[in-house]
Amino acid sequence: MAEKVEEAGTAPVATTAPFHDSSPAAHDGPQELVLPGGWKYKVLNQKHHVWYASPKFQLVMVALVCFLCPGMFNALGGMGGGGKSDATLADNMNTALYSTFAVFGFFGGTFVNKLGVKLTLSFGGVGYCIYTISLLASEHAYVGGFNIFAGALLGICAGLLWTAQGTIMISYPHEISKGRYFAWFWAIFNMGAVIGSLIPLAQNIHQTDAGTVSDGTYIGFIVLMFLGAVLALLLCNAKDIIRPDNTKVVLMKNPSWQTEFKGLWETLEFEPYVILLFPMFWCSNWFYTYQQNAVNAARFDVRTRALNGLLYYAAQIIGALILGYALDIEKFRRSVRAKACLAMLYVATMAIWGGGYAYQNYTRFDVDHSLIKGTDQPVNPNALKPVDWADSGYVGPMFLYFFYGLYDSLWQASVYWFMGALSNSGRRSANYVGFYKGIQSAGAAVMWSRDSHKMTFKAEFISNWVLLMVALVCATPVILMKIHDTVLLEDDLQGTDETAEDVILDLHNKEAIGGA
Repeated sequence: MAEKVEEAGTAPVATTAPFHDSSPAAHDGPQELVLPGGWKYKVLNQKHHVWYASPKFQLVMVALVCFLCPGMFNALGGMGGGGKSDATLADNMNTALYSTFAVFGFFGGTFVNKLGVKLTLSFGGVGYCIYTISLLASEHAYVGGFNIFAGALLGICAGLLWTAQGTIMISYPHEISKGRYFAWFWAIFNMGAVIGSLIPLAQNIHQTDAGTVSDGTYIGFIVLMFLGAVLALLLCNAKDIIRPDNTKVVLMKNPSWQTEFKGLWETLEFEPYVILLFPMFWCSNWFYTYQQNAVNAARFDVRTRALNGLLYYAAQIIGALILGYALDIEKFRRSVRAKACLAMLYVATMAIWGGGYAYQNYTRFDVDHSLIKGTDQPVNPNALKPVDWADSGYVGPMFLYFFYGLYDSLWQASVYWFMGALSNSGRRSANYVGFYKGIQSAGAAVMWSRDSHKMTFKAEFISNWVLLMVALVCATPVILMKIHDTVLLEDDLQGTDETAEDVILDLHNKEAIGGA
């Protein structure tokens, strides 16, 4: 039986019209909320329209999965070198990671559409556990093969996890709330990195050299990552989601591997201009290598690296909340908001990376604290002393690293919002996000490889600044010409086997709509 949701003593709950302006329900005025029977649709909060299979509840759940898996991974990686004093092993593992990530991320939409978000996310979470286990094992024995395997496996897992996450984040909400959904997700996800950074900070608070984190740090991360993989199994798949306006997510009713691989081409055919966003995708993880290894790991002691990581991810939360809510200000048309966001990125790129240019005045040799092989003699006896938070010169670099974190959230929020503005279709969104994560990871693989081959810090910095500006120039035509104030339902249904009746619940035939 369908469930009609009414607030006690009031008329039926009025919801906004469906997000597709061309849909039949869009012309019928406010709709009473009607849900199928079953525990997934038992209303938990009437005022905010929350039930288990609602977009809000599922977004929080996937955010908690990312809190426990990639959030903890980011906390560990944010210390530079995977928590180790020598970043070479982490560089090689991350090169393997992002190489496989690039392939499975690019095709991730196909797997998500076929397997569903629940299995995809859970499998993705397992890879984070194995990656961290391999780092712990490397502290006690040489396990180079296992390390590279763990990195490559995590690339596969992360490619699938992030594609599933992105699909939820940009296809479940209404057009008018996609910025807020990103803000909520990014805040919860990065809270994982903030709390995760407290683990190495607490366990290494007295370590004022450029050493490696303790075993307990790795074990803590492993336990939390495993919990995230288990939590993912409790998610709903996209076909079960019902929005507060009585609409469902546009999918393929009968997906096959053939239709999903064909869908990759159809996505590009539908909106070829999305190719101009590919440089933004490429850059979106490019700067992590420089920030984590060339700045945090190179210039700070262990406890200060942990503090910097905490501040970096706290800045991500602040940036995501501010920009996410700003992108949903209904006072301004969506096309106007898109142009303002683009202008903001140009200004932030010049201001923040301009400050980074002033700071980047040291070389790899200047910060080399390694020993000559077979001796206890330092390679560079005059190496710069690692900066500690108690040092008088710490405040400036601290704020720079904070703003690097803020910039990351601004860039990621913008990219996700731009993709979400191009389509509301769950199927097409999965492919957009797959392209995003695949190309993003290909760029990251190149950068981690260059760092493992000891590319100069100055060259790494310049590559970031130049590529970011070029990416913005390439994206400008898409933002100016292809982001409209709404996306029509007819456009979203192209390339699927669904009709308008499949995604708009029939209020007059409740028994036909997924009853108990």
